[in-house]
Formats: sequence, structure tokens, C-alpha cells
Amino acid sequence: MTSEQVNRQVILNSRPQGYPTGENFKIVEGDIPVPGEGQVLVRTLWLSVDPYMRGRMSDAPSYTPPHPVGKTMPGGTVGKIVVSRNASFPVGTFVEVGAGWQEYLVSSGRNLRKLDPSEAPLSTALGVLGMPGLTAYHGLFEIGKPQPGETLVVSGASGAVGAVVGQLGKLAGCRVVGIAGSAEKVSYLEEELGFDGGINYKTDDMESAIRQQCPNGVDVYFDNVGGETTDIVMENLAFRARMIICGQISLYNLEEPDLGPRNLRQLLVHQASVEGFIVGRFADRAEVARARLTQFVREGKITYREDVVDGLENAPGAFMGLFQGTNFGKMLVKVSSENE
Repeated sequence: MTSEQVNRQVILNSRPQGYPTGENFKIVEGDIPVPGEGQVLVRTLWLSVDPYMRGRMSDAPSYTPPHPVGKTMPGGTVGKIVVSRNASFPVGTFVEVGAGWQEYLVSSGRNLRKLDPSEAPLSTALGVLGMPGLTAYHGLFEIGKPQPGETLVVSGASGAVGAVVGQLGKLAGCRVVGIAGSAEKVSYLEEELGFDGGINYKTDDMESAIRQQCPNGVDVYFDNVGGETTDIVMENLAFRARMIICGQISLYNLEEPDLGPRNLRQLLVHQASVEGFIVGRFADRAEVARARLTQFVREGKITYREDVVDGLENAPGAFMGLFQGTNFGKMLVKVSSENE
């Protein structure tokens, strides 16, 4: 328990108009909940902030209902059980749970996934071995179906999903080109992750860079950003290319819908396919994918980078930074220590 004996929560205070601001969030304090029979009290250790949450802050129709104003912001977390009235989850057990942006949660155990810290750092359950890693794995292999020798292009390539996509593409025998937003990130892709090439969309001539890096066209495009970047990649598709629509971060904060896509003719000319997906669609295969990713991490075939900020009160700033490209790797908030 904390010395203050309160449960701090970050709630959705108002719906954003354009880019989220600090006024859209509010920190509130309440009593630490008391678990009943068969329940446990989970203290949050790690909190994930992810771009998809921007869609839930809006009241526009989407694949999931809008998040209610005045309620705790949603999000994946890793926690530690500090009080237990459930024999299946003793005190000290580490778990993954969607507790949202708060310090404590009561659970019956049905929504908890036990974690073994000896297998991998607990934070990876929210990154390379969690939703972002599974998104990368299922999107690439079940929709993209990469073949050895093909060219894979990844936008948002230094982020939590993109970095895993590129490394999986290399393991599948592809030539991998990543698009990122700084020279440092491009260097990371090429020198640390083993990408064959990198493009800085902020400084490079994108059209000529794509042509140069992908002389035989783009066979598989894993799209995390949408907008102009995707328009340019579509001009360079190979025959029977596959486009995987995972995220559209460049469009999430537009107050008016973007015009387009404007070049669907390229899909016709190259007989290409486009498919969007939500990772939950592959939930029945998640543990198989997680086991493979865990093995790759253990063997050093996949590496990862985390961008960590301390304190629940800094979650809104960390989230807003996602849309400015200030994060480098998986964005995480460290809420409390494992040893507290």
C-alpha cells in the first residue's frame, strides 16, 4: 500500500479537438479498493500508452465504443498482487491486466495473465511480448505472408510494432526498409536492428528514397502511419503486393477527414491487396505467437527498446508525445517498483 493510502487515477476529462492536450486529462484520488471473496488487489507497476487510445477518446464510430468522459483512461498494465482472497493468485504474483491509468485494481482473476519474471523482464509483457509484438507477428505473417527475397517496407519502423515487424521480416528472409522520423532512429534501424535500409521521412525525398531503396518495388507494406507516406509507398508497389493496415497515426488527430486515398489505381495496376486488422482477431493464436516471440528474444534474434517515464502523473504527457514522435521505442510509464 502507498503511504497516502489512496488510489490515483487519470480520467478522460474531455474529448480532444485535434491533438490531445493536458486539459483532456484529470488526476483524481479515491480509496484503494478492498477485494472481496475470490478477488485480488493488483498494484500497477507498468502502464502502456498506445496510439490506439486516441480513437477511444473520440466519439466517432470505430471498432470499439468511445471511452466515456469521466472514466479512468483505458490501457494495458503489468501489476503485482498485494492482497489476495483467491487461492489461484497468491500475494506476490505478477500479472498482465488491462487496469487502465490507475494505481490499483480489484479483479476476480478472470482477466489476469500470470507473468514469470525469470522468462523476460516484466515490462516486455506490454511491448515485444505483449500487444505490440503480437500485432507485429500476426499482421506480418497472417496477412502479409512474406516470402524470402521479397521487399518489406515498414512505416513507423522504430516504434513498438514497427521494430518487431522489421526484425521478423529479416528472419523470414526479406529485404527490409524502415521509415522513421529522425537520423538517430534510422541509424538504430540499420545498425542495431539489422534493417537493410532506412528512410527519414522528415528530411529525405521520400519518392526518390523509396525508388532507390526498393528498385524492384514493394512486395509487403506494413502501414503504421497512413497519410502521405502511404500514398508514396503505393506508387511503388510490386506485382501482387500486400498492404497491411495496422495504424494511421498521422491521421488520428485531424479535425476534418483526410482526402483520399487518391491512388487506388495502383492497386488495380499491380493487382495488389489491402487489408486492415485488429490484433484481437487472432486471440486464439496469441499464445503460439507469444511463445515464438519469447524464443526469438531469448536467442537474441529480436531486440527491443523501451522509452520509460516515471510516475502516473506523467502518463498524459507520455501519451501526447506519441503523436509528436518524441518517443523512441515502446512508450511505458513506470508507476511503482516491483519491490515495494
